[in-house]
Amino acid sequence: MSKEHEQAQDRPESWQVHEVEQIWQGAAPFSVRRDTISTPGHPDVTFGRLVLEHPGAVVVLAIDEQERALVLHQYRHPALMRLVELPAGLLDVEGEDPLVAAKRELQEEGLVHAERWTHLFSTYSSPGLVSEKIVYYVAQGLAPAADRGGFEPEHEELDMTLEWVPVDDLVAGVREGRITDGPTVQAVLGYVTFHR
Repeated sequence: MSKEHEQAQDRPESWQVHEVEQIWQGAAPFSVRRDTISTPGHPDVTFGRLVLEHPGAVVVLAIDEQERALVLHQYRHPALMRLVELPAGLLDVEGEDPLVAAKRELQEEGLVHAERWTHLFSTYSSPGLVSEKIVYYVAQGLAPAADRGGFEPEHEELDMTLEWVPVDDLVAGVREGRITDGPTVQAVLGYVTFHR
């Protein structure tokens, strides 16, 4: 039975959790647990759901005066790809303000500061499995940073390269399937939809 159309929106909801099994805890701020839950009104019918606990992340689309975006080229082992990405990072500190984290990541990865920050939107990356919520920002009024703020690149970051790419080229790359990193795709399409 259909109901009257309402404004589409997500809403908080929590189903009953009967048991939590901690499966894995890593050195990084990630862990995996298995929750045994039931649907509302049916507590006797339980089923399991894996949850990858994630502290959340920020993504920064830094746009210069020529309408170019700062992109990173970085190897991602699970994808077996060197991806076109945007400066991004985890909310490493519990309770950290996402904007503070975004400013830090832009300096650490992009060697850039920004004068103007606009919240673009926030999304869950894959809510059927991961608790990760990503907060997206557009950074403008850019100036070079003197240093990385104490950040020392390691592992894949040692091989990371930077490039300024016209936003229209990024849009074409998304459309043609040449750019496939989910957060990059969302940020680029969100920017051209809401900020142009």
